[in-house]
Amino acid sequence: MGTIQENLPEKDAGAELPAVPTASVRARQSLPPKGSCWYCEKPLDSVRRFCGKVCADAFDEEAEYTR
Repeated sequence: MGTIQENLPEKDAGAELPAVPTASVRARQSLPPKGSCWYCEKPLDSVRRFCGKVCADAFDEEAEYTR
C-alpha cells in the first residue's frame, strides 16, 4: 500500500485550467481610464489604461515595491 500521492494520476501539463486574474491584474482593471497611460503618460483613447504590456507590467512591479 502506497501513499495517496503515489495513487493519484500525474497531471498533464497541457490540461491546466485557464489562469485566474491575479490581484495585480484586478487592481489594474480597477484603475479608471484617464486618456493616457498610467505608467508613461502616453496619450491613449478613453478606454485603455496602459499603452502596452510592458507599461502594465512595469506599473505592477513598481506597485509591489511601493506597498
